[in-house]
Amino acid sequence: MLLEERIITLFKRNLQHTLTYWSVFFSFGLCIAFLGPTILDLRCQTQSTLQEITWVFFSQQFCLLIGSSIGGIFKTLFCSLTGLFVSSLLISVVFAIIPLCHNVLLLAVVMAVAGLAMGVIDTIANIQLVKLYQKDSAIFLQALHFFIGLGALVSPLIADPFLSETNCLQGNNTSNATEIMHHIRHTLVGPSASNLSQYKLPMEGEVVTQVSYAFWIMALINLPVPIAVFLLMKRERMVPCCRSSSPPLLTQDEMAMETQSTDAQDPSSKDSDMEGHGSLFSCCRGEHLQGVPVSFFGIHILGGLVLFMTDGIVGEYSGFVYSYAVADPMKMAHKTAGYLASVFWAAITVGRLGAILLSYRFKPAGLLLVNLSGVIVTVLLLLIFYKSTAFLFVGTWFLGMFLSSIFPCMLAYTEDILEYQGCVLWCAGSPGHAHLHF
Repeated sequence: MLLEERIITLFKRNLQHTLTYWSVFFSFGLCIAFLGPTILDLRCQTQSTLQEITWVFFSQQFCLLIGSSIGGIFKTLFCSLTGLFVSSLLISVVFAIIPLCHNVLLLAVVMAVAGLAMGVIDTIANIQLVKLYQKDSAIFLQALHFFIGLGALVSPLIADPFLSETNCLQGNNTSNATEIMHHIRHTLVGPSASNLSQYKLPMEGEVVTQVSYAFWIMALINLPVPIAVFLLMKRERMVPCCRSSSPPLLTQDEMAMETQSTDAQDPSSKDSDMEGHGSLFSCCRGEHLQGVPVSFFGIHILGGLVLFMTDGIVGEYSGFVYSYAVADPMKMAHKTAGYLASVFWAAITVGRLGAILLSYRFKPAGLLLVNLSGVIVTVLLLLIFYKSTAFLFVGTWFLGMFLSSIFPCMLAYTEDILEYQGCVLWCAGSPGHAHLHF
């Protein structure tokens, strides 16, 4: 069989939990990828400058970091599911009200709320999935992160038919307005706001944009996600008006017996296991660090640095590579360079899909070593063949493939060697987006 019967049985037993956590990560991907393609239409909607509108990138990324940090305070399953329900519902609400934001400051506040929701989803879904499957979590973490790529792939496709081909503020358009718009739009695929002062677009005139429909469609597509979380809460008897319904999906004893067959745990011992994420950075309290070897801290520092760099590259590369391709010495055509971001995200999506099966066959440490070595070699080859247009596309594909599964592999690896107590590691990737941007 492709998978062991034990893994299949475990998945079937935890089916609703697992599918719910995967669905909220689809929301995460949907929300993280829409801003770049739609930013110029949002500039027209708010009648702001390019420099002003790109601050919404910062507000989203900064609050994503905060949300990732505070996600650790959701100790119990009830609090975790409540946090996921509120966060996924907020994402639909944000999509619905973005077309109503005609002021750039108001839009930045709305995007900050979306960033908080994304951060909470990021931390809770990862933590709960590791708690659910423990030593068998690697394959399910790979699938979890695949749904980010899927959401990030779907979001721009939904927005594309509604984007303005020319300046959406009808003023004195230039003859090459369409080319300029495409160039700026591709520059903003990643959260990069550099070198935009050279572009002077009108700030007054009649607003002609249909991007509102894209946001409303995404709000509807995302709506089943909070419904799925609510149904799980109802099934677990966490909704006050529905507590007389059918029994919970899993008792804590059953969960422990499936994931750790060596010893049966009672509910009180399971609660003690959860204390590692009981409050923000609770694993760093003195009583948890007594007698801990130096290697414990070394693993956390090294793992945090790896996630800091690799997750930051994932967030920044798609915008950077376009700017690099159209400048010296490449001087690639704007339209051709625009495909690089699509190649990169397609490689990440395919890589995460393939990693689902690879994580079953190979240990997380082995996959992590291969991926990190692949990233280093690919970057070095990109530096060596820095004038080759063909190799830029090839290198972009392989870079996306190698980067795609580093995050879940690192989480699964730390679970293997630390009996996962490293709550600090979960939010190590978020600062990478913000710092590598600057």
